Amino acid sequence: MRTRTHTAGQLREEHIGQEVRLCGWVHARREQSAELVFVDVRDRYGITQLVFDAEDTSPELPKQAKGVHLEDVVGAKGVVRARERVNKKIPTGGVEVLVTELEVLSRTVSPPLIASDEQNLPAEETRLKYRYLDLRRPKMQEIIRTRHRVTKLARDYFDEQGFLEIETPCLTRSTPEGARDYLVPSRQQPGMWYALPQSPQIFKQILMVAGCDRYLQICRCFRDEDPRADRQAEFTQIDCELSFVDRETVLGVMEGFAKRVWNEVLGYEAGDFPRITYKEAMDRFGIDRPDTRYGLELVDVSDLAAKTDFKVFTEALEKDRGVVKAIRVPGGAAKLTRKITDGYSKFVQDFGAGGVPVTKVAGVTLEAGIAKFVEPIAGELIDRLGAKDGDTILFGADTYSTCSKALGELRQRVARDMEMIPEGAWNFLWVIDFPMFEFDEETGRFYAMHHPFTAPSDEELERFMGADPSDRETIESIVSDGYDLVCNGSEIGGGSIRIHRQDVQKKVFELLGISDEEARLKFSFLLDALSFGAPPHGGIAFGLDRLIMHLAGTDNIRDVIAFPKTQTGADLMCEAPNVVDEEQLGELHVKSTARARTD
Repeated sequence: MRTRTHTAGQLREEHIGQEVRLCGWVHARREQSAELVFVDVRDRYGITQLVFDAEDTSPELPKQAKGVHLEDVVGAKGVVRARERVNKKIPTGGVEVLVTELEVLSRTVSPPLIASDEQNLPAEETRLKYRYLDLRRPKMQEIIRTRHRVTKLARDYFDEQGFLEIETPCLTRSTPEGARDYLVPSRQQPGMWYALPQSPQIFKQILMVAGCDRYLQICRCFRDEDPRADRQAEFTQIDCELSFVDRETVLGVMEGFAKRVWNEVLGYEAGDFPRITYKEAMDRFGIDRPDTRYGLELVDVSDLAAKTDFKVFTEALEKDRGVVKAIRVPGGAAKLTRKITDGYSKFVQDFGAGGVPVTKVAGVTLEAGIAKFVEPIAGELIDRLGAKDGDTILFGADTYSTCSKALGELRQRVARDMEMIPEGAWNFLWVIDFPMFEFDEETGRFYAMHHPFTAPSDEELERFMGADPSDRETIESIVSDGYDLVCNGSEIGGGSIRIHRQDVQKKVFELLGISDEEARLKFSFLLDALSFGAPPHGGIAFGLDRLIMHLAGTDNIRDVIAFPKTQTGADLMCEAPNVVDEEQLGELHVKSTARARTD
């Protein structure tokens, strides 16, 4: 009985009276008596209850049913009938199958993970080691289905928009894109190396030069960087590029895609996505991917802080671009204890800040914390923040970048502590007008905020072309045509209008301190392509894994990837990475300088 007529999620009232065959895993077993046993059989489509009734069939069948164990694979033949007690929790809950024949197709040893027991899951390490058992869980099966739906939807939507799906190489050359490359030695060309792509960026721009006009790829990308909750070293992008477009065209097409995904997967009708500039995002939220489901906005109170003698404020304001900002926490006085706010000071130290000065609003004045230090500005401060009795005020004081970063991260933690994040809310927005460059104090040079192929905005082009490489203030102020799509505080897509003119590309390299020789060495084939008539073009890449995280309601990227890596980049199931023998290394003309682990 290795074949089935129906799946375990298919049977309904219209099937009553039919003889069927089902196959799947034993999800649950209940013995009501010696003559009556119930077994739930499960496959990826759902669960159906099997009935083994000695009175209605054979006395041997209940005995057979008692011999099956959870996660055994079984096949059963029987007749569909209505259930006396309908189970409204499952789609098949109105029917059951009275079994006339049972076959155990495969026995299981005692499994380290039971798919039906969501309440007692083992540690994540065990789940990843036995990933094939973890993936049997209905929750994980639903995530896999959601991922399939989104990739199919992407192909359908972009096909309607005239995109061509084109594959780009996974073995390419190393190019600087912000993270370490994964390198692959060449056996046929000793001493030469391939790199796995961090993204198809250069290839998709070349496809625009090639006249492909609209490109789509659901592609694997590789970055040798430390994983985290929303990032893996090996990940998937929905990658798009369009020719003869401006920013408005790109944003319109991509916004339509995001709306369709949320509508078809979750039934959510999103309105138009608001747009804010990078500067506004940093000023109000301290982060370029703001979560706008709640308030807790950053308010600049530097002018008020300057009227005090509070050393923390005055020393911050003496710094280059020093600021003092504040966050009003409604009702915080009752919930944010001293212990919690002391924890906030430790929290922001990870982002370079010294601490979080705190005070509370009591009527029309301030009390506790730094109240005595800010007493001269209490009234003005309360008015500026719109604070009410019982609110808490949190401060940040440092350089603009450090203060913004620290408070931007802190507001997210406060929102969780205060339970301010509404369930079921979806807040989308575009962040636009990113700076083209950011200065690194350690290296004393500029880097491209997105990548070195991002174009300046049309309004900035003349000023950009005339910028002096030594004029830091001007270079930092140049605005690019980059954009990010943000959902609930998570960047789900990012892109830009690209450079299609050689003189503009050369100027970018000049401001980045990249010589003509270095540019030719690193980007020769792209620069050659741009010299043969490149159309104006732009694009975006959606992080597929992050999209699925949102849609599936999980905050762990490993939940939405079938075979993920751990925080140290290990695959616990197949035990990768692992050692290879000296003969293999010799064929690749490489030698390991590290002592391999053999334990």
